[in-house]
Amino acid sequence: MNTDKILQLKKKIDLNRIPKHVAIIMDGNGRWAKERFLPRTSGHQEGVKRVVDIVEVATKLNIKYLSLYAFSTENWKRPKNEIESLMKLLVQYLREKLDKIYKNNIKIQTMGDLSKLPIIVRKEVEKAIKKTINNSGMVLNIALNYGGRDEIICGIKKILEDVRLGKLKEEDIDGEMFSNYLYTQNMPDPDLLIRPSGELRLSNFMLYQVAYTEFWFSDVYWPDFKEEHLYEAIIDYQKRKRRFGGI
Repeated sequence: MNTDKILQLKKKIDLNRIPKHVAIIMDGNGRWAKERFLPRTSGHQEGVKRVVDIVEVATKLNIKYLSLYAFSTENWKRPKNEIESLMKLLVQYLREKLDKIYKNNIKIQTMGDLSKLPIIVRKEVEKAIKKTINNSGMVLNIALNYGGRDEIICGIKKILEDVRLGKLKEEDIDGEMFSNYLYTQNMPDPDLLIRPSGELRLSNFMLYQVAYTEFWFSDVYWPDFKEEHLYEAIIDYQKRKRRFGGI
């Protein structure tokens, strides 16, 4: 850790202009492991350590919402042993860190179809949500079995059902109302989306919500994504002028 560099970066951050909602596509675990001649599971294990670190830093920066892309609807295509390893790591993370998360006033939420996750994973997730439901600090929003397209289709189906039941009129449907039918209904759209690993795509993540989000890409793999990289992303974000389609 380059302490001097971190201190210099921290001085450049305007604490009055911290992005309210930061979303991160945690990518590069497998390639990080491959380059070190390690199994892909080793990359995921190291990636979990970065989650712990970044959640702590985000809390100190007073980021209100932190959304992490943990497991996508497409990730089921991966080898069975890798999927099982990812699920075990999630359970381990929640069991080991839940008390600390609770004490730090962090509230855990999820987005995605949890019904398709292994029952042991669902139980741990539900336990974490229940335990932290009244916390008023940072919201840690974990995307599990999540896909942006699926989320939009699910939202449309819910709207159609409410129209059919007479709970909603067709003419009342607008962008704000549609947002209330998404997993992020109680959250603002991301201000900043970060993707490490060198890939320059969204990979089906929060497609509706990121219409005016600022993107920040890095060649660093997620297991090597440290405190200073989050600072760099925020500093770059604070240099931009957000117009939201205006002048």
